[in-house]
Amino acid sequence: MAISKKKTIFTDQFLLESKMANKLYHNHVANLPIIDYHNHLPPNEIAENKKFKNLTEIWLKGDHYKWRAMRALGIDEKLITGNASDEDKFKAWARCMPQTIRNPLFHWSHLELKRPFGINQYLDEKSAGTIYKKCNTLLAQDKFSTQGILNNYKVELVGTTDDPCDDLAYHKKIAKSGFKCKVLPTFRPDKALNIADKGAFIKYLQKLEKVSGTKVKCINTFLIALESRVNYFHQNGCRVSDHAFTQMPSQITFTTSLEKEFVQFIQNKNSNPFSQPERFAGAILLSLSRMYFKKGWVQQFHLGPIRNNNAKLVARIGVDSGTDSIGDYSQAVSLSNFLNALDQRDELAKTILYNNNPADNEVFATMCGNFSDGNLKGKMQFGSGWWFLDQKDGMEKQINALSNMGVVSTFIGMLTDSRSFLSYSRHEYFRRIICNLFAQDMEKGLIPTDEKWIVNILKNICYYNAKEYFKIN
Repeated sequence: MAISKKKTIFTDQFLLESKMANKLYHNHVANLPIIDYHNHLPPNEIAENKKFKNLTEIWLKGDHYKWRAMRALGIDEKLITGNASDEDKFKAWARCMPQTIRNPLFHWSHLELKRPFGINQYLDEKSAGTIYKKCNTLLAQDKFSTQGILNNYKVELVGTTDDPCDDLAYHKKIAKSGFKCKVLPTFRPDKALNIADKGAFIKYLQKLEKVSGTKVKCINTFLIALESRVNYFHQNGCRVSDHAFTQMPSQITFTTSLEKEFVQFIQNKNSNPFSQPERFAGAILLSLSRMYFKKGWVQQFHLGPIRNNNAKLVARIGVDSGTDSIGDYSQAVSLSNFLNALDQRDELAKTILYNNNPADNEVFATMCGNFSDGNLKGKMQFGSGWWFLDQKDGMEKQINALSNMGVVSTFIGMLTDSRSFLSYSRHEYFRRIICNLFAQDMEKGLIPTDEKWIVNILKNICYYNAKEYFKIN
C-alpha cells in the first residue's frame, strides 16, 4: 500500500499537542526571522545565486544522514555516492523513506518537502516521480535559487565556516551585491592546529605564509601569521570562530624544548612526527582565544565525535562520508582547565559549547555556569542539540538540562550546522518543540499560564537572544 495516499501528519499541528502549544507557536514565533549563526553552506553558491539542476543535487548530495540510512537499508553505494543518475538516486531514497519511521529523517525530510516546495504528501516509491518532477520545475524558478530560498525562510544571518587562508572573495561579493541577508565568515583554524599530520601541516604552513605575508620561523611568527588572518577576517565581517575536537587539549602551554622542536619540525630536517601534538594544539588554541577576546568575537567549541570510523568507505569516498559517530571521551577536566586559564586573565570571550554525546548534557550545562561573569547576559552558552542530537529527543534533553542547571531564558536557540539550503526547516522543528515543551509545563502548573510572560521568553530564545548575542543590526 502506498503511504503517499495516507493523510499526512505534517499539518499545522505537527508536534504541537495542545491549544496553548499551537497558540505559542503560530501566533508568536513561527514567522520570526532566522539567525543561522553556524552552518557549512558554500558562500560561492550564495554569491552566484546558484540554481540547482534537480532535487537530488540540493537534497541528497552531501547529506550523510540520508546516506547512513540508505546503507542500513541495503542500498548499493552507486545509488548513494556513486555514478548512478540523479533521478535513480532520488528514487532509491524515496524507496527508503517509509522505512525511516522514528528516525528524525522522516520528520526532517517531509518538512523540507513541505517548505519551500509545498509538498503535502508522503514520499515513497509511488509518489517519487511526481514529487521529483514538481520540485525540479520549481527549482528552475528564480525564487528557488540559493538567495531565493534564504529569503523564503526569512534568514537574516548566515554564518559560514571558513579556513583562515580563505580570501573571502565570495563574502565580499555578497556584501557588495545588496542581498539583504548577511553572509558572514566564521574563522575555523582546524588545519593550523593539526600538527600530527606532518605532510598536511607543512603544506598548510606554506599556504598560510603566502596569504599572511609572514615567514614562519618559530612559534611567535606562526602566531603572528594567524593573527594577521584574524584581523583580515574581522575586517570582512567575521565575529565568530569555531573549533572541532574530540575533547579539549589537556595541555595548553609550550615548553622551551617544544618551541625548539617546532623550529626543527617546520624546517623539515627529519621525518619524525611532532612529539606532543595535543600540547601544540592546546597552546595555539589558547593564544587564538585571547585574540578572539580582544576582537570581541564569539568562540564555539564542538566536542565529542569520533570521526571516519570506516576506513574502507573513507578510502573510497573521502571524509564526511557518513562514517562518524558519538565518542565516549572525558570532557569536564580539560574543558574546565582551558576556560579557567582564559578567565583568570579576564580574556574569556563569549563562548558556545556543543556536546556530541548526550551523556555530557549536564556536564556542559553546569560548565557554562562556572564562567558567567555578571557583566554580560548569556555569555556562556550551552549550544543547541548538535549532530546526532538535533532531533526531538535530543533537543528536549538539551533544553531540559539547560533549564535545570542554567537559565534557559538566555539561550540563543537553534542553528542548522548544515551544508544544505533546505535545512532551515530545523528551525521550525526546534520552535515547534520548544513551544510544546513550554505549553506542557503551563498546563501542568509548573510555570505560570501568563501567555505574555512566556511568549516574551520564547521569542527571545527563538530569535532575539541570538540577535543581541551576535550584535546583528
